[in-house]
Amino acid sequence: MTRGRGYALLALVVAAIVALSTAIYVGVGSDDGLRDQNALGDGRAPHNSAAPASTGTWVGTWSASPSAAEPGTETTGMADRSVRNVVHTSVGGTSARVTLSNLYGQSPLSITRATIAVSAGSGTAAALADTMRQLTFGGGPAVVIPPGRQVMSDAVRVVVPHDSDVLITTYTPTSSGPVTYHRHARQTSYVAQGDQAQDTTGTPYTERTGSWRYLTALDLLSNESDGTVVVLGDSLTDGITSTPDTNSRWTDVLSDRLRAEIAAGRDLPRYSVVNQGISGNQVLADGLGRPADNPSGLNRFGRDVLERTNVKVVVIDLGVNDILRNPRLADPNAIIAGLRTMVGQAHARGVKVVGATLMPFHGHRGYTEAREQVRQTINAQIRAGRVYDAVADFDQALRDPYDPRRLRSDYDSGDHLHPSDKGYARMAESFDLETLKGSAPAEL
Repeated sequence: MTRGRGYALLALVVAAIVALSTAIYVGVGSDDGLRDQNALGDGRAPHNSAAPASTGTWVGTWSASPSAAEPGTETTGMADRSVRNVVHTSVGGTSARVTLSNLYGQSPLSITRATIAVSAGSGTAAALADTMRQLTFGGGPAVVIPPGRQVMSDAVRVVVPHDSDVLITTYTPTSSGPVTYHRHARQTSYVAQGDQAQDTTGTPYTERTGSWRYLTALDLLSNESDGTVVVLGDSLTDGITSTPDTNSRWTDVLSDRLRAEIAAGRDLPRYSVVNQGISGNQVLADGLGRPADNPSGLNRFGRDVLERTNVKVVVIDLGVNDILRNPRLADPNAIIAGLRTMVGQAHARGVKVVGATLMPFHGHRGYTEAREQVRQTINAQIRAGRVYDAVADFDQALRDPYDPRRLRSDYDSGDHLHPSDKGYARMAESFDLETLKGSAPAEL
């Protein structure tokens, strides 16, 4: 396109300025503190003159939690490479904005070009040419993100259909240290040498990856949705054993089911669904490092739930790893207290909380009768209404009726802990969509 060369020249100038002088950080917010609500959190358009004049509600259509620093990227990061993340939308919209993170970086991350486009099809790095848009940050094409921080782009007008793949590409010209990533995407993304951010053919993208890099959220200005459902979880929500590139996580199926029921005339909230699962996540314990890899549900709740755009409901499916990964016998009361703390934080922001019972894991290498008793104790409290506003009883939905300590065989991926695609679908099918109605109670 005719403006491409001009943008390329501008990008080089900006990169030179970054290298020769102190970077000016544009529109950057903390990754572990609350962001500016007028710009990012209350569902309104960003406060900048470039925001498209359109109608609708800002909602999250996709998200992924930054989970760690990518091994092997400590020295050069993604220098002189274009990263093309492929993400899947839960609702459509007419304008878009993205959030990029340098949470695990140890030096400033320079991005001199970023683009967004609708994918030309499934399983390709090619874009629909007429949807390719350059993203800007504070009105300019480049941004520098300090270590431990994140940035949201300006809004750009582009029609993005629901249930579609979107290509979000970043180009980093210089070394930036460890890459912030979400390891288990269950979605193929792409990498190319050099600045190929505006390429629509997909030909230069010869490297494939099963992770998402830098990108943590895609918001849309939508007439299809009035708010966002955020699902906070571990590998069961991350979809670790789901078939790659098929969007078979239980949250994907839930989103499709909600949309279909509304289209059929059922009186349900028009919400998008975004996934904040991290494999191995616990309610109470962080991973290693500083900042911590795989931060606990408690420590990431503000960032990964309350900071998501226009959040109305959070679904929490956490606790199994607190049982399985504790070298001693986990204290069920401590886990329940942690879950209640998150519920209190959600209620303080007017967010309703639906919580899941913990599914069985008999046959898994970590199973013991004592751990099973901890699971049963936690589930009893959840079912009794002493933890959440409403309950998604995944344990009842997926357990073997002849041996309730284990998953039903056709719902089991084979490791006796994670569901098969059929099991993930069953989780979504068993979810009571009526629980999405209403707001947080005055007190639990």
